[in-house]
Amino acid sequence: MTADPHTLKWLAVALLAVAVWLALFSIARDPSSPPYRLWSTYEAYLERKLRQMFLSTDGRVIIWSQLFGGCSCLGLALLFSQPLLYLVLLPVIAGPALYIEQLRRQRVRAIEAKIDGFVLSLANALKATPSIGNALAYTQPLLAPPLDAEVALALKEMRLGNTVDQALLSMAGRVRSTQLDAALSGLLIGRQVGGDLPKILERTAATLREMARLQGVVRSKTAEGKAQVTVLAVFPAFILLLFDTVSRGYFDPLTASVFGWAVIVISLALWLGSVVVARKVLSVDI
Repeated sequence: MTADPHTLKWLAVALLAVAVWLALFSIARDPSSPPYRLWSTYEAYLERKLRQMFLSTDGRVIIWSQLFGGCSCLGLALLFSQPLLYLVLLPVIAGPALYIEQLRRQRVRAIEAKIDGFVLSLANALKATPSIGNALAYTQPLLAPPLDAEVALALKEMRLGNTVDQALLSMAGRVRSTQLDAALSGLLIGRQVGGDLPKILERTAATLREMARLQGVVRSKTAEGKAQVTVLAVFPAFILLLFDTVSRGYFDPLTASVFGWAVIVISLALWLGSVVVARKVLSVDI
């Protein structure tokens, strides 16, 4: 009785997947191995990013999901003999970190949209009390998320013994926003040098409003260019997939010689370089 070749292929892929999982599991349990240190570093990086946004997702869950997705892509590529499936490994590997960074940027934009009101509320609170800590406590319930969570954490740090300067600098380090840095710098400098702190904060709020207006103008002027860069970045991969689907083996001559591989490498380098240069040109800093 002869076994079905298709069944044997599925069995081989399944055994290969089990072997890879067992090898990764055994290596990852050894604290002295480089994969274990790499795992720990990456897990700490993910959890630090998630904690800064007050998200409770476990970094280990994300890494195991990436491993499962990567092994699945490799298994399907070997099973169906489709090299284009290897391209799916790129979003599996880089997707979670890029998605978390995108969430951070959205959160920063949400915070920056509330900084003007936060500074004005703080200036009004300081007219009633000279203590910055008390003014922050009065202002925090009036703030919208996610800025209210950052101010609440700064207040908790002050209750645990940190100074006002340390708590505000920690908040600026977590958020990493130019506008928030400018607002907190005006608050801390005005506190140290003296003067009418509410008026300083009101002028700071007016400056931040003008900066937000200019940034809106820049975004509207560069939006079309950014959309064109996105299309140009995705279009080559779409064309490759389309040609390979319509005419199988269309790009085989490129992979049959050293000159063809050189053309592939040079084309890929020029494509990546053009995308990077275009993004640099469109990233206007005020």
